[in-house]
Amino acid sequence: MKYKINLFPAKERTLMDKVVYFSLNYLRYILVITQTVIIGVFFYRIKIDQEIVDLKDSLSQKQEIVSVSTPLMSEAEAVDRTTRLAADIVNDQNKTQQMLSYFLSRFPEKMTMTRLVINNDSVEFEAMTVDSMTIKLFTNRIAKEAHFGAIQLKKIQKREGGFFINFVLNQYH
Repeated sequence: MKYKINLFPAKERTLMDKVVYFSLNYLRYILVITQTVIIGVFFYRIKIDQEIVDLKDSLSQKQEIVSVSTPLMSEAEAVDRTTRLAADIVNDQNKTQQMLSYFLSRFPEKMTMTRLVINNDSVEFEAMTVDSMTIKLFTNRIAKEAHFGAIQLKKIQKREGGFFINFVLNQYH
C-alpha cells in the first residue's frame, strides 16, 4: 500500500484565477451557444425580410388588379342600372298594355268614347251613350271583375244626344 501525503497546504485561488479557470473551461461553450443563437436569429431575420418583400409585391399586385378592375366595375354597375331601368320601363309598358287591352275589351259597343287619358295605373275617359242602362251595366261589370281598385263616376249629364259621362278607373292590378 502506498500513500501520498501532501504537506503543502492547498493554494487558495484568487478571483482572477477563478475567472481565468471559468473563462477557459466554460466561456467557450457559452460563446458557441451565443453565436449559434445569433446565426439562427440572423437567418430568421433574412426569412422574415423575404416574407415582407413577398407580401409587399403581393399587395402591389392586388392594388394593380383593383385599379384595373375599378373602371370595369363602374361600367358594369352603369350597365346594370341601365338594364334595370329598361326592365322597369318594359314592365310598365306591359302593365299599361294589359290595362288598355282589358279596358277596351270591356268597353260597351253602345258607348262612344270622346276622350281617353291613360296613366300608369289609371284610365280616365269621357263617353256618350243613349241608354242609361249601358252605363250601369258597364260600371257593374268593371266593379264585379275588380281589376281596378277604385271606380269613380265623376260626372254624368243628360244632353240632347244622350248621356255624357266622365269616368276615372284607378289602381289597376
